Amino acid sequence: MVLSLQRALKISRPRFWLYVFGPFLLGCVSAIGSQVERIDWRILVYAIFFTFPANVLIYGVNDIFDYETDKDNPKKQGYEVLVKPSEHATLYRVIFLVTFPFVLLLFRVTLLAQLAMIGFLFFSIFYSAEPIRAKAKPFLDSLFNILYVFPGLFGFLLAGGGHVSWMAVVAGSLWCMAMHAYSAVPDISVDQANGIETIATRLGTLRTLILCIVLYAFAGVLASLSGLGFIAFLLAILYVVLMSISLWMPRHQLHTVYQYFPILNTFAGFILFVAILL
Repeated sequence: MVLSLQRALKISRPRFWLYVFGPFLLGCVSAIGSQVERIDWRILVYAIFFTFPANVLIYGVNDIFDYETDKDNPKKQGYEVLVKPSEHATLYRVIFLVTFPFVLLLFRVTLLAQLAMIGFLFFSIFYSAEPIRAKAKPFLDSLFNILYVFPGLFGFLLAGGGHVSWMAVVAGSLWCMAMHAYSAVPDISVDQANGIETIATRLGTLRTLILCIVLYAFAGVLASLSGLGFIAFLLAILYVVLMSISLWMPRHQLHTVYQYFPILNTFAGFILFVAILL
């Protein structure tokens, strides 16, 4: 079966591309600032990777291993893609073809950058794939969402960054864990019906949203202390407000609020980009 470019693009969730491209860009800017002359070909090449290739890897593997549950998920009827078993082999080939060239190029980057990319690939694949399949294991599912931190770390190291602020890395990790936990809440009913355990099914709607508020608050404090200043704390407040609104929404209406989540993430990424650049 041939997988059309349009379908492959839809599988890659273009509205979520900024989740990996944004951190990569922030990492590069943190290292080089506005010094355009320090942008070499490797940064441009991997900027391409963190658009379609990286996202079709993340979401393609996810859709392959999630078919049995996705077929009963209303979110897959139009808002996202249901990848049928007949498409799996072709999708595997697409993932390999768009990922392997960038893996080969890793010999042109530093060891630490290589490790950051390996971390990204590991967490991206085994979040969904067996034998780990972290997404079906409560709490491990949110922990594996730190995969979105690795593009930023890779970009920083690729652009020649020296001292890594591990406080900022931890802040980003908490931010990503909260992002995953919140995203799992609209799927509670479907996951429970299919016998899938996630952090949200284990804790329930109320406790999951409270956990998100705590994670975002701590992330904001750590990001502020790591050098981002008051702007990071203000952004954390926006997320806390969104979580608080969700607390008052009936669970069956949470998906309506959740659709604003990517918009907030995009806005936050833009503000952080400007703050780091300036």
